[in-house]
Amino acid sequence: MHGYSDQNLEALGDAILAYSADRLKLDPVPLDGPRTLAELDAAAGATITAEGIGGLAALTLFEEDLAPACISTDHPRYLSFIPCAPTEAAAMFDLVVGASSIYGGSWLEGAGAVYAENQALRWIADLVGLPPQSGGVFVPGGTIGNLSALVAARHTARMTAAHEGRTGAGARPFRVAATHGAHSSIQSACDVMDAELVGVEVDGQSRLSGENLRKVLVAHGPETFFAVVATSGTTNFGIIDDLASVAEVCREFGIWFHVDGAYGGAGLAAPSVRERYAGIELCDSFIVDPHKWLFAPFDCCALLYREPALARAAHTQRASYLDVLTDAPDWNPTDYSVGLTRRARGLPFWFSLATHGTRAYTEAVERTLQVTRFAAAEIGRRDYVELVREPDLSVVVFRRLGWTPAQYQEWSDRLLADQFAFVVPTSHEGETLTRFAIVNPRTSEDDIVAILDTMA
Repeated sequence: MHGYSDQNLEALGDAILAYSADRLKLDPVPLDGPRTLAELDAAAGATITAEGIGGLAALTLFEEDLAPACISTDHPRYLSFIPCAPTEAAAMFDLVVGASSIYGGSWLEGAGAVYAENQALRWIADLVGLPPQSGGVFVPGGTIGNLSALVAARHTARMTAAHEGRTGAGARPFRVAATHGAHSSIQSACDVMDAELVGVEVDGQSRLSGENLRKVLVAHGPETFFAVVATSGTTNFGIIDDLASVAEVCREFGIWFHVDGAYGGAGLAAPSVRERYAGIELCDSFIVDPHKWLFAPFDCCALLYREPALARAAHTQRASYLDVLTDAPDWNPTDYSVGLTRRARGLPFWFSLATHGTRAYTEAVERTLQVTRFAAAEIGRRDYVELVREPDLSVVVFRRLGWTPAQYQEWSDRLLADQFAFVVPTSHEGETLTRFAIVNPRTSEDDIVAILDTMA
Protein backbone atom coordinates (compact mmCIF):
# COMPACT_ATOMS: atom_id res chain seq x y z
CA MET A 1 0.00 0.00 0.00
CA HIS A 2 1.03 3.59 -0.48
CA GLY A 3 3.31 4.73 2.31
CA TYR A 4 4.58 1.24 3.18
CA SER A 5 8.19 0.97 2.01
CA ASP A 6 9.76 -2.05 0.35
CA GLN A 7 12.10 -2.30 3.32
CA ASN A 8 9.21 -2.43 5.78
CA LEU A 9 7.42 -4.96 3.61
CA GLU A 10 10.50 -7.19 3.50
CA ALA A 11 10.90 -7.04 7.28
CA LEU A 12 7.23 -7.87 7.75
CA GLY A 13 7.49 -10.76 5.31
CA ASP A 14 10.48 -12.17 7.17
CA ALA A 15 8.64 -11.86 10.48
CA ILE A 16 5.49 -13.56 9.19
CA LEU A 17 7.48 -16.42 7.67
CA ALA A 18 9.46 -16.80 10.89
CA TYR A 19 6.27 -16.89 12.97
CA SER A 20 4.72 -19.45 10.62
CA ALA A 21 7.84 -21.63 10.70
CA ASP A 22 8.01 -21.50 14.50
CA ARG A 23 4.33 -22.40 14.80
CA LEU A 24 4.77 -25.40 12.52
CA LYS A 25 7.78 -26.62 14.51
CA LEU A 26 5.97 -26.61 17.86
CA ASP A 27 5.62 -30.15 19.21
CA PRO A 28 3.38 -30.26 21.06
CA VAL A 29 1.60 -27.09 20.16
CA PRO A 30 0.17 -25.10 23.08
CA LEU A 31 -3.47 -25.90 23.79
CA ASP A 32 -4.30 -22.28 24.70
CA GLY A 33 -7.90 -21.22 25.34
CA PRO A 34 -10.52 -18.50 25.18
CA ARG A 35 -10.39 -15.19 27.03
CA THR A 36 -13.26 -12.94 27.96
CA LEU A 37 -14.12 -9.86 25.94
CA ALA A 38 -12.99 -7.70 28.86
CA GLU A 39 -9.62 -9.48 28.98
CA LEU A 40 -9.10 -9.03 25.24
CA ASP A 41 -10.17 -5.39 25.42
CA ALA A 42 -7.59 -4.85 28.14
CA ALA A 43 -4.83 -6.70 26.29
CA ALA A 44 -5.43 -5.60 22.70
CA GLY A 45 -7.67 -2.56 22.78
CA ALA A 46 -8.45 -0.76 19.54
CA THR A 47 -6.47 -2.38 16.72
CA ILE A 48 -8.03 -0.51 13.79
CA THR A 49 -6.88 3.13 13.70
CA ALA A 50 -6.74 5.92 11.14
CA GLU A 51 -2.95 5.77 10.80
CA GLY A 52 -2.45 2.05 11.37
CA ILE A 53 -0.28 0.45 14.05
CA GLY A 54 2.22 -1.07 11.62
CA GLY A 55 2.64 -4.63 10.47
CA LEU A 56 5.24 -5.71 13.03
CA ALA A 57 3.17 -4.29 15.89
CA ALA A 58 0.05 -6.02 14.58
CA LEU A 59 1.93 -9.32 14.27
CA THR A 60 3.25 -8.99 17.83
CA LEU A 61 -0.27 -8.26 19.05
CA PHE A 62 -1.56 -11.36 17.30
CA GLU A 63 1.27 -13.56 18.56
CA GLU A 64 1.16 -12.42 22.18
CA ASP A 65 -2.54 -11.67 22.81
CA LEU A 66 -4.88 -12.94 20.09
CA ALA A 67 -3.46 -16.31 19.03
CA PRO A 68 -3.20 -17.58 22.64
CA ALA A 69 -6.94 -16.85 22.97
CA CYS A 70 -7.67 -19.47 20.29
CA ILE A 71 -7.72 -23.18 21.13
CA SER A 72 -5.24 -25.11 18.95
CA THR A 73 -7.32 -27.67 17.06
CA ASP A 74 -4.17 -29.58 16.08
CA HIS A 75 -3.18 -30.30 19.69
CA PRO A 76 -3.03 -34.09 20.20
CA ARG A 77 -5.34 -33.82 23.22
CA TYR A 78 -7.91 -31.68 21.40
CA LEU A 79 -10.52 -34.44 21.19
CA SER A 80 -13.74 -32.38 21.04
CA PHE A 81 -16.11 -31.72 18.14
CA ILE A 82 -14.04 -32.83 15.13
CA PRO A 83 -10.41 -31.60 15.34
CA CYS A 84 -8.31 -30.28 12.46
CA ALA A 85 -4.74 -31.54 12.24
CA PRO A 86 -3.19 -30.50 8.91
CA THR A 87 0.14 -31.86 7.77
CA GLU A 88 3.00 -29.40 7.81
CA ALA A 89 3.09 -29.60 4.02
CA ALA A 90 -0.58 -28.65 3.72
CA ALA A 91 -0.28 -25.81 6.22
CA MET A 92 2.81 -24.41 4.51
CA PHE A 93 1.21 -24.54 1.09
CA ASP A 94 -1.76 -22.59 2.42
CA LEU A 95 0.71 -19.69 2.65
CA VAL A 96 1.52 -20.16 -1.03
CA VAL A 97 -2.14 -20.16 -2.00
CA GLY A 98 -2.75 -16.97 -0.05
CA ALA A 99 0.26 -15.25 -1.58
CA SER A 100 -0.48 -16.28 -5.17
CA SER A 101 -3.74 -14.42 -5.82
CA ILE A 102 -5.21 -17.38 -7.68
CA TYR A 103 -8.87 -17.27 -8.63
CA GLY A 104 -10.06 -20.86 -8.46
CA GLY A 105 -13.48 -20.46 -10.01
CA SER A 106 -12.76 -20.98 -13.69
CA TRP A 107 -10.43 -22.93 -15.95
CA LEU A 108 -9.69 -19.76 -17.93
CA GLU A 109 -8.26 -17.97 -14.90
CA GLY A 110 -6.92 -20.85 -12.81
CA ALA A 111 -6.33 -23.85 -15.08
CA GLY A 112 -3.25 -25.08 -13.22
CA ALA A 113 -4.95 -24.87 -9.82
CA VAL A 114 -8.15 -26.52 -11.08
CA TYR A 115 -6.10 -29.29 -12.71
CA ALA A 116 -4.37 -30.04 -9.41
CA GLU A 117 -7.58 -29.84 -7.38
CA ASN A 118 -9.29 -32.23 -9.77
CA GLN A 119 -6.55 -34.81 -9.24
CA ALA A 120 -7.17 -34.65 -5.48
CA LEU A 121 -10.90 -34.98 -6.11
CA ARG A 122 -10.24 -37.98 -8.35
CA TRP A 123 -8.39 -39.79 -5.55
CA ILE A 124 -11.43 -39.32 -3.29
CA ALA A 125 -13.83 -40.36 -6.05
CA ASP A 126 -11.84 -43.56 -6.55
CA LEU A 127 -12.03 -44.29 -2.82
CA VAL A 128 -15.82 -43.90 -2.99
CA GLY A 129 -16.00 -46.05 -6.12
CA LEU A 130 -17.54 -43.38 -8.36
CA PRO A 131 -17.25 -43.76 -12.16
CA PRO A 132 -14.57 -42.04 -14.28
CA GLN A 133 -16.90 -39.24 -15.40
CA SER A 134 -17.65 -38.17 -11.83
CA GLY A 135 -16.28 -34.89 -10.55
CA GLY A 136 -16.93 -31.89 -8.39
CA VAL A 137 -15.42 -29.01 -6.49
CA PHE A 138 -13.86 -28.02 -3.18
CA VAL A 139 -16.20 -25.81 -1.13
CA PRO A 140 -15.75 -24.16 2.30
CA GLY A 141 -17.31 -26.89 4.42
CA GLY A 142 -19.94 -29.58 4.82
CA THR A 143 -22.80 -27.11 5.16
CA ILE A 144 -22.19 -25.62 1.71
CA GLY A 145 -21.36 -29.06 0.33
CA ASN A 146 -24.64 -30.57 1.51
CA LEU A 147 -26.64 -27.52 0.40
CA SER A 148 -25.07 -27.58 -3.07
CA ALA A 149 -25.73 -31.30 -3.50
CA LEU A 150 -29.36 -30.90 -2.43
CA VAL A 151 -29.85 -27.95 -4.79
CA ALA A 152 -28.62 -30.16 -7.64
CA ALA A 153 -30.88 -32.99 -6.46
CA ARG A 154 -33.99 -30.80 -6.39
CA HIS A 155 -33.25 -29.25 -9.77
CA THR A 156 -32.81 -32.73 -11.27
CA ALA A 157 -36.02 -34.03 -9.69
CA ARG A 158 -38.04 -31.07 -10.90
CA MET A 159 -36.65 -31.32 -14.41
CA THR A 160 -37.58 -35.00 -14.41
CA ALA A 161 -41.09 -34.23 -13.15
CA ALA A 162 -41.57 -31.60 -15.85
CA HIS A 163 -40.32 -34.00 -18.53
CA GLU A 164 -42.82 -36.60 -17.35
CA GLY A 165 -45.64 -34.06 -17.37
CA ARG A 166 -45.94 -33.82 -13.57
CA THR A 167 -46.07 -30.02 -13.53
CA GLY A 168 -48.78 -29.37 -10.95
CA ALA A 169 -47.80 -27.68 -7.71
CA GLY A 170 -48.50 -30.84 -5.73
CA ALA A 171 -46.18 -32.87 -7.94
CA ARG A 172 -43.14 -30.67 -7.41
CA PRO A 173 -40.73 -32.64 -5.21
CA PHE A 174 -40.16 -30.70 -1.97
CA ARG A 175 -39.07 -33.23 0.65
CA VAL A 176 -35.79 -34.68 1.92
CA ALA A 177 -35.53 -37.84 4.02
CA ALA A 178 -32.88 -38.35 6.71
CA THR A 179 -32.55 -39.58 10.31
CA HIS A 180 -32.27 -37.47 13.44
CA GLY A 181 -28.59 -38.41 13.46
CA ALA A 182 -27.98 -36.52 10.21
CA HIS A 183 -25.85 -33.41 10.56
CA SER A 184 -27.58 -30.16 11.51
CA SER A 185 -26.58 -28.73 8.14
CA ILE A 186 -29.23 -30.91 6.47
CA GLN A 187 -31.98 -29.13 8.38
CA SER A 188 -30.26 -25.83 7.64
CA ALA A 189 -30.16 -26.62 3.92
CA CYS A 190 -33.85 -27.51 3.94
CA ASP A 191 -34.65 -24.27 5.71
CA VAL A 192 -32.72 -22.27 3.12
CA MET A 193 -34.42 -24.15 0.27
CA ASP A 194 -37.89 -24.00 1.87
CA ALA A 195 -37.94 -27.79 1.72
CA GLU A 196 -39.41 -30.20 4.26
CA LEU A 197 -37.08 -32.55 6.13
CA VAL A 198 -38.85 -35.81 6.95
CA GLY A 199 -37.33 -37.88 9.73
CA VAL A 200 -36.74 -41.61 9.41
CA GLU A 201 -36.47 -43.80 12.51
CA VAL A 202 -33.11 -45.54 12.90
CA ASP A 203 -32.75 -49.31 13.09
CA GLY A 204 -31.47 -51.30 16.06
CA GLN A 205 -27.92 -50.19 15.28
CA SER A 206 -28.86 -46.50 15.12
CA ARG A 207 -28.56 -46.47 11.32
CA LEU A 208 -30.72 -45.28 8.47
CA SER A 209 -31.93 -48.48 6.81
CA GLY A 210 -33.66 -49.19 3.54
CA GLU A 211 -36.58 -50.89 5.31
CA ASN A 212 -37.39 -47.88 7.48
CA LEU A 213 -36.75 -45.47 4.60
CA ARG A 214 -39.20 -47.28 2.33
CA LYS A 215 -41.98 -46.98 4.94
CA VAL A 216 -41.51 -43.21 5.15
CA LEU A 217 -41.36 -42.71 1.38
CA VAL A 218 -44.50 -44.76 0.80
CA ALA A 219 -46.36 -43.01 3.62
CA HIS A 220 -45.63 -39.51 2.29
CA GLY A 221 -45.53 -40.31 -1.43
CA PRO A 222 -42.15 -41.03 -3.02
CA GLU A 223 -42.85 -38.54 -5.80
CA THR A 224 -42.71 -35.71 -3.21
CA PHE A 225 -39.07 -36.45 -2.29
CA PHE A 226 -36.12 -35.10 -4.23
CA ALA A 227 -33.33 -36.55 -2.06
CA VAL A 228 -32.41 -39.01 0.65
CA VAL A 229 -29.43 -38.14 2.85
CA ALA A 230 -27.43 -40.94 4.43
CA THR A 231 -24.41 -40.43 6.67
CA SER A 232 -21.09 -42.23 6.53
CA GLY A 233 -19.89 -41.33 10.01
CA THR A 234 -22.22 -39.20 12.16
CA THR A 235 -20.56 -36.38 14.07
CA ASN A 236 -21.65 -37.42 17.56
CA PHE A 237 -21.06 -41.18 17.31
CA GLY A 238 -19.35 -41.89 13.99
CA ILE A 239 -22.19 -44.17 12.86
CA ILE A 240 -22.28 -45.33 9.23
CA ASP A 241 -25.79 -45.83 7.86
CA ASP A 242 -26.82 -49.01 6.03
CA LEU A 243 -25.78 -47.47 2.74
CA ALA A 244 -26.42 -50.50 0.52
CA SER A 245 -30.06 -50.92 1.52
CA VAL A 246 -30.68 -47.16 1.34
CA ALA A 247 -29.16 -47.05 -2.15
CA GLU A 248 -31.44 -49.90 -3.23
CA VAL A 249 -34.56 -48.03 -2.12
CA CYS A 250 -33.40 -44.82 -3.77
CA ARG A 251 -32.88 -46.70 -7.03
CA GLU A 252 -36.31 -48.32 -6.66
CA PHE A 253 -38.08 -44.95 -6.42
CA GLY A 254 -35.71 -42.91 -8.59
CA ILE A 255 -34.68 -40.56 -5.76
CA TRP A 256 -31.29 -38.82 -5.50
CA PHE A 257 -29.01 -40.58 -3.00
CA HIS A 258 -26.66 -38.17 -1.19
CA VAL A 259 -24.05 -39.35 1.31
CA ASP A 260 -22.73 -36.94 3.93
CA GLY A 261 -19.24 -38.15 4.81
CA ALA A 262 -17.99 -34.79 6.08
CA TYR A 263 -16.21 -36.42 9.02
CA GLY A 264 -16.36 -40.15 8.41
CA GLY A 265 -15.77 -40.29 4.66
CA ALA A 266 -12.02 -40.23 5.28
CA GLY A 267 -12.30 -43.76 6.65
CA LEU A 268 -12.64 -44.92 3.04
CA ALA A 269 -8.84 -44.64 2.91
CA ALA A 270 -8.49 -47.32 5.62
CA PRO A 271 -8.76 -50.95 4.47
CA SER A 272 -9.63 -52.06 8.02
CA VAL A 273 -13.04 -50.32 7.87
CA ARG A 274 -13.69 -49.98 4.13
CA GLU A 275 -16.28 -52.78 4.07
CA ARG A 276 -18.52 -50.78 6.41
CA TYR A 277 -19.17 -48.35 3.55
CA ALA A 278 -20.68 -50.96 1.23
CA GLY A 279 -23.17 -49.27 -1.09
CA ILE A 280 -21.52 -45.86 -1.01
CA GLU A 281 -20.38 -46.39 -4.59
CA LEU A 282 -24.04 -46.06 -5.65
CA CYS A 283 -24.45 -42.49 -4.36
CA ASP A 284 -25.40 -39.62 -6.65
CA SER A 285 -23.39 -37.13 -4.60
CA PHE A 286 -20.95 -37.27 -1.72
CA ILE A 287 -19.03 -34.92 0.55
CA VAL A 288 -15.99 -35.29 2.79
CA ASP A 289 -14.09 -32.57 4.65
CA PRO A 290 -10.32 -33.02 4.24
CA HIS A 291 -9.93 -30.47 7.06
CA LYS A 292 -11.39 -33.05 9.43
CA TRP A 293 -9.72 -36.45 9.02
CA LEU A 294 -7.60 -36.01 5.88
CA PHE A 295 -5.11 -33.59 7.39
CA ALA A 296 -5.84 -30.40 5.42
CA PRO A 297 -6.22 -26.90 6.90
CA PHE A 298 -9.56 -25.10 7.21
CA ASP A 299 -11.65 -24.65 5.10
CA CYS A 300 -11.90 -27.55 2.68
CA CYS A 301 -14.83 -29.80 1.74
CA ALA A 302 -14.73 -32.08 -1.30
CA LEU A 303 -18.10 -32.27 -3.09
CA LEU A 304 -18.48 -34.97 -5.75
CA TYR A 305 -21.23 -35.87 -8.20
CA ARG A 306 -21.80 -39.11 -10.09
CA GLU A 307 -23.06 -37.06 -13.04
CA PRO A 308 -21.54 -33.57 -12.85
CA ALA A 309 -23.65 -32.33 -15.76
CA LEU A 310 -26.71 -32.46 -13.50
CA ALA A 311 -24.99 -30.21 -10.97
CA ARG A 312 -23.79 -27.87 -13.68
CA ALA A 313 -27.35 -27.45 -14.94
CA ALA A 314 -28.44 -26.47 -11.44
CA HIS A 315 -25.57 -24.20 -10.42
CA THR A 316 -24.17 -22.38 -13.45
CA GLN A 317 -24.68 -18.64 -13.09
CA ARG A 318 -25.45 -16.77 -16.29
CA ALA A 319 -24.61 -13.15 -17.04
CA SER A 320 -23.30 -11.37 -20.12
CA TYR A 321 -19.88 -10.83 -18.57
CA LEU A 322 -19.66 -14.57 -17.81
CA ASP A 323 -20.43 -15.70 -21.38
CA VAL A 324 -16.74 -16.29 -22.08
CA LEU A 325 -16.79 -18.87 -19.27
CA THR A 326 -20.23 -20.47 -19.59
CA ASP A 327 -19.99 -20.87 -23.37
CA ALA A 328 -16.66 -22.73 -23.10
CA PRO A 329 -16.39 -26.50 -22.65
CA ASP A 330 -13.89 -26.10 -19.81
CA TRP A 331 -14.27 -27.40 -16.25
CA ASN A 332 -15.25 -24.38 -14.18
CA PRO A 333 -15.48 -25.28 -10.47
CA THR A 334 -18.09 -22.63 -9.71
CA ASP A 335 -20.54 -24.50 -11.95
CA TYR A 336 -20.86 -27.23 -9.34
CA SER A 337 -21.78 -25.46 -6.10
CA VAL A 338 -23.49 -22.50 -4.52
CA GLY A 339 -21.28 -19.43 -4.99
CA LEU A 340 -19.25 -17.81 -7.73
CA THR A 341 -16.07 -16.39 -6.21
CA ARG A 342 -13.80 -19.08 -4.77
CA ARG A 343 -10.24 -19.50 -3.59
CA ALA A 344 -8.37 -22.61 -4.68
CA ARG A 345 -8.97 -24.16 -1.27
CA GLY A 346 -8.20 -27.68 -2.45
CA LEU A 347 -4.57 -26.88 -3.27
CA PRO A 348 -3.09 -27.37 0.25
CA PHE A 349 -4.74 -30.82 0.34
CA TRP A 350 -3.45 -31.61 -3.16
CA PHE A 351 0.06 -30.48 -2.21
CA SER A 352 0.12 -32.70 0.86
CA LEU A 353 -1.17 -35.69 -1.12
CA ALA A 354 1.43 -35.09 -3.82
CA THR A 355 4.17 -34.63 -1.21
CA HIS A 356 3.48 -37.64 1.00
CA GLY A 357 1.68 -40.07 -1.29
CA THR A 358 -1.64 -41.77 -0.66
CA ARG A 359 -0.07 -44.68 1.25
CA ALA A 360 0.94 -42.27 4.00
CA TYR A 361 -2.67 -41.11 4.23
CA THR A 362 -3.88 -44.68 4.61
CA GLU A 363 -1.31 -45.29 7.34
CA ALA A 364 -2.27 -42.10 9.19
CA VAL A 365 -6.00 -42.89 9.16
CA GLU A 366 -5.28 -46.46 10.28
CA ARG A 367 -3.15 -45.10 13.12
CA THR A 368 -6.08 -43.05 14.47
CA LEU A 369 -8.30 -46.13 14.25
CA GLN A 370 -5.70 -48.10 16.19
CA VAL A 371 -5.76 -45.51 18.99
CA THR A 372 -9.58 -45.53 18.88
CA ARG A 373 -9.69 -49.28 19.42
CA PHE A 374 -7.23 -48.87 22.29
CA ALA A 375 -9.45 -46.19 23.86
CA ALA A 376 -12.53 -48.39 23.67
CA ALA A 377 -10.65 -51.29 25.26
CA GLU A 378 -9.14 -49.06 27.95
CA ILE A 379 -12.59 -47.76 28.89
CA GLY A 380 -13.74 -51.36 29.18
CA ARG A 381 -10.91 -52.11 31.60
CA ARG A 382 -11.92 -49.37 34.06
CA ASP A 383 -14.81 -49.72 36.51
CA TYR A 384 -15.75 -46.02 36.67
CA VAL A 385 -16.34 -45.42 32.95
CA GLU A 386 -18.53 -47.25 30.45
CA LEU A 387 -18.62 -47.36 26.67
CA VAL A 388 -21.97 -46.25 25.24
CA ARG A 389 -21.44 -47.89 21.84
CA GLU A 390 -18.63 -49.75 20.13
CA PRO A 391 -17.10 -47.23 17.71
CA ASP A 392 -17.71 -47.62 13.98
CA LEU A 393 -14.88 -45.23 13.16
CA SER A 394 -12.76 -42.93 15.37
CA VAL A 395 -15.34 -41.42 17.73
CA VAL A 396 -15.57 -42.97 21.19
CA VAL A 397 -18.62 -42.03 23.30
CA PHE A 398 -18.64 -43.03 26.96
CA ARG A 399 -20.09 -42.16 30.36
CA ARG A 400 -18.48 -41.51 33.72
CA LEU A 401 -20.65 -43.57 36.05
CA GLY A 402 -22.34 -41.50 38.75
CA TRP A 403 -21.56 -38.07 37.31
CA THR A 404 -24.09 -35.28 36.95
CA PRO A 405 -24.06 -32.90 33.96
CA ALA A 406 -22.42 -30.29 36.20
CA GLN A 407 -19.60 -32.69 37.09
CA TYR A 408 -18.90 -33.37 33.41
CA GLN A 409 -18.68 -29.64 32.77
CA GLU A 410 -16.47 -28.99 35.79
CA TRP A 411 -14.12 -31.76 34.68
CA SER A 412 -13.99 -30.41 31.11
CA ASP A 413 -13.36 -26.86 32.30
CA ARG A 414 -10.56 -28.02 34.60
CA LEU A 415 -8.80 -29.94 31.81
CA LEU A 416 -8.72 -26.83 29.63
CA ALA A 417 -7.79 -24.47 32.46
CA ASP A 418 -4.86 -26.74 33.33
CA GLN A 419 -3.84 -26.81 29.61
CA PHE A 420 -4.03 -30.59 29.84
CA ALA A 421 -6.70 -31.49 27.26
CA PHE A 422 -9.84 -30.25 25.53
CA VAL A 423 -12.69 -32.75 25.93
CA VAL A 424 -16.24 -31.42 26.19
CA PRO A 425 -19.50 -33.10 27.22
CA THR A 426 -22.10 -34.24 24.71
CA SER A 427 -25.59 -35.66 25.11
CA HIS A 428 -27.60 -38.56 23.76
CA GLU A 429 -31.26 -39.31 24.46
CA GLY A 430 -31.24 -36.86 27.34
CA GLU A 431 -28.12 -38.21 29.02
CA THR A 432 -24.94 -36.19 29.43
CA LEU A 433 -21.88 -38.10 28.17
CA THR A 434 -18.46 -37.30 26.80
CA ARG A 435 -16.55 -38.39 23.72
CA PHE A 436 -13.15 -38.63 22.10
CA ALA A 437 -12.93 -37.62 18.42
CA ILE A 438 -9.59 -39.07 17.34
CA VAL A 439 -8.48 -37.75 13.95
CA ASN A 440 -4.97 -36.55 14.80
CA PRO A 441 -2.27 -39.18 14.13
CA ARG A 442 -0.22 -37.58 16.91
CA THR A 443 -2.82 -38.53 19.51
CA SER A 444 -1.34 -41.52 21.34
CA GLU A 445 -2.40 -44.28 23.68
CA ASP A 446 -0.61 -42.40 26.46
CA ASP A 447 -2.84 -39.37 25.83
CA ILE A 448 -5.94 -41.53 26.21
CA VAL A 449 -4.69 -43.11 29.43
CA ALA A 450 -3.75 -39.73 30.92
CA ILE A 451 -7.17 -38.22 30.21
CA LEU A 452 -9.09 -41.24 31.55
CA ASP A 453 -6.97 -41.13 34.70
CA THR A 454 -8.33 -37.64 35.44
CA MET A 455 -11.85 -39.06 35.70
CA ALA A 456 -10.97 -41.54 38.47
